[in-house]
Amino acid sequence: MGRKRTHTPEEIVAKLRQVEVLTTQGKPVSEAVRAIGVTDQTYYRWRAEFGGLKLDQVRRLRELERENARLRKAVSD
Repeated sequence: MGRKRTHTPEEIVAKLRQVEVLTTQGKPVSEAVRAIGVTDQTYYRWRAEFGGLKLDQVRRLRELERENARLRKAVSD
């Protein structure tokens, strides 16, 4: 079994772009996904979550998630 590693949203977007480049060069998706070091399932999950986002949008999403967590904590206290 592989090790568990967490990727930052910026890394995820970069890896999704790498797969996009490799597939436009003619590689099958399964080979491109293996080349970036993740499983097919992880790739498709990332694509569903981050597929249409640009790097600045990912940063804004992360900021909003942090703010929501802070507000939830403030409300629960």
